[in-house]
Formats: sequence, structure tokens, C-alpha cells
Amino acid sequence: MNDLYSLLRTQTYSGRGIILGTTPKGKAAIAYFIMGRSASSRARIFERKADELVIKYTADRAPEHGELIIYSPIRLIGDRIIVTNGDQTDTVYEGLRLGGSFESALQTRCFEPDPPHFTARISGLVTIENGVPSYELSILKAGDPEGKTCVRNFFRYEKAEGRGRYIHTYMGGTDVLKTFEGEPYEVNVPDDIDEFKNAVWNGINEDNKVALYVRFTDVDTREYEDRLINKYE
Repeated sequence: MNDLYSLLRTQTYSGRGIILGTTPKGKAAIAYFIMGRSASSRARIFERKADELVIKYTADRAPEHGELIIYSPIRLIGDRIIVTNGDQTDTVYEGLRLGGSFESALQTRCFEPDPPHFTARISGLVTIENGVPSYELSILKAGDPEGKTCVRNFFRYEKAEGRGRYIHTYMGGTDVLKTFEGEPYEVNVPDDIDEFKNAVWNGINEDNKVALYVRFTDVDTREYEDRLINKYE
């Protein structure tokens, strides 16, 4: 198992990241962060919208690739929490609403149309059933440098107290950003939400981080506490 803070410190530009897991005392934990190198990417903040999360654009000029950087990262449906790095949040929501699954909804989507990077779409789902959380993660990525094929990977995890799984979009690179490879990292999850928040926020590269949201949900009552940080607010 990786120390979350130490792992994040090794990554100069991981792009966008999702962490899903369980605290030692059994709460369902979520973290979602965004990073940015361009002016448009940095002109964004997280805002709460009731029990969900949205991204707001703060600059006066129109954003570059606004359809890719402005979306709802977190939506709720029943006893499930959806978290993604794009408008596939809505795709998953509608799929679940119509009786489908996380996987079947994402089979209709692919990576982002932003050559030459072809940024991966990463998605997560927390399901709480009879007081027991379970987790699903997905990455949709280009199968070749020209973006002619799409590879869809899905991962399912049962709860493990004090542990979580972390997936992100980029593995580094300069002119062309490399896509995440392999299985989501296993990382530690503490009981204290501020310790969790600080591990993520302080671990992310200072020059490129933009915003972070974390949430701990009681699996019996569904009550939650959360934290939100915007670097450029």
C-alpha cells in the first residue's frame, strides 16, 4: 500500500485524480482534484450545488475546450455517488437512472477529443448497500497514438478499512502527455478528513494544482462532511 502524500509528491503533472476508499472506522471516502497548465484550466473553481459538485469558469474570456473542462464532477443518485473528470458524470447518472450499470453507461463513451493527448476519461462510483460500501473505477483511453481505438478498463473493489484506490489521467510527459497505465494505486485513507485533505492538497504539485474536493460519508446515516479548496478563488 502506498503512502498517499508520498505518492502524490512524485507526480509533477497527474492531471485530474479520483480517490475512493474506506476510512479505518468505515466511512466512505472520496477525493477529486484538478490540475491545470493553461490559463483556461486555471480559471476554474469548485462549487457545491446542494449535495453535488460543479465547476465554474471565472475568466472573462471564453474558455478553450470549454466542453471538456466545465462539468459536474460529482452527482448523487439513490445510494450511489458518481465522480468523474468530465461530462460522462451525466452519462453515468442517466444510465443508472434508466436501470443500467456503471459499466454499460461508460461503454457508450470514449477518451476526450483533444489530440495529441487524447486525455483519458476517469470515472468512479461508490455504492452503499445495507451499510456496506463498494467501489468501481474506470478509465477510457486511446489504444493507439492516433486515437483510432478506445480501450475501456473497469475495476471493482470491496471495502477495506483504511485503504483506497487512486487513479489519474496523466503519467507525465511534455509535448504529449502520457496516459495512466495499470491498476489504480492502493493508498492509505485516514479517519481524519482534514488529514486526508492535507495529504492530497499538499502532495499535489504546487505549480499545477487548481482545486480539490473531499467527502467522508457515514454508510449508516448517509450524513457526510466535506472540504473544498480552490487555489485561484
